[in-house]
Amino acid sequence: MSEIPECLPPIRETRRASLRVPAGSVDCHTHVFAPDYPLSPDRGYTPPDSTLDDLLRMHELLGIERVVFTQPSVYGTDNSAILDAMARIPDRARAVVAVDASISDDELAGLEAQGARGIRLNLDNVGGMPVELGDVPALADRVAELGWHVEFLFAGHELPELAPMLRSLAAPVTIGHFGYMPAAEGVNHPPFRVLLELVAEGNTWVKLSAPNRLGVGDLPPWPEVVPLAQALIEANPDRMLWATDWPHPNKYTAQPNDADLLEQLELWAPDEAIRRRILLHNPTTLYRF
Repeated sequence: MSEIPECLPPIRETRRASLRVPAGSVDCHTHVFAPDYPLSPDRGYTPPDSTLDDLLRMHELLGIERVVFTQPSVYGTDNSAILDAMARIPDRARAVVAVDASISDDELAGLEAQGARGIRLNLDNVGGMPVELGDVPALADRVAELGWHVEFLFAGHELPELAPMLRSLAAPVTIGHFGYMPAAEGVNHPPFRVLLELVAEGNTWVKLSAPNRLGVGDLPPWPEVVPLAQALIEANPDRMLWATDWPHPNKYTAQPNDADLLEQLELWAPDEAIRRRILLHNPTTLYRF
């Protein structure tokens, strides 16, 4: 069995960002990793300890008041770490959980009561895809009845093949990290054009997050990402979300300061009214804060 790699920790000394954000702003994609929660032996990486208190300190420096916890692949379908974190700050937090197709309606209702608002299907990381793709439409039907969405993470080149299924789902769709599009390919890259079409159609939301995962370096600047962000915003500003991706798991060379990531938003959305939509209005709608 190959050794499971250990990720770099996030930058612990977050600086204050130059960009000021509106009250109630939401970081739409974060994780917590704490030693009390067992990791899956089938995971693809070992994350650094990164607790809720660590996250809240970082958010305080950035001015972020609300958060969405996204289930990481290393915990499989055991959502305990993010549910327990959410229980400590219930009015300020929501979660996107991982479930398998056998979950009961009562269990889904229980997760809704705790603050879950979607399910995550991670095709990119080992352990992150607990259901078969063929079971996704039926599961989407069930979560749509709760007002939930289905969040995907996949390699950008897979989107054209996945698009018909995404269009068929009854629930809204969110796509993480710019759809993992290779930023150097630009806005005319065929899979990116498909992403723009999905966003324009209105049932697909995109997280403007993790520019350090788009093949253009771990540290800023990321000028190649700016045209992608601006094209997505132009396609449908009401379907854009922003996130830090803290603590940036599955990274091994260098980590950005989270203030760097917030400041990218000023490049991507120079208009303050658009940034307010992305940071406040859109996530409030999707996650029902």
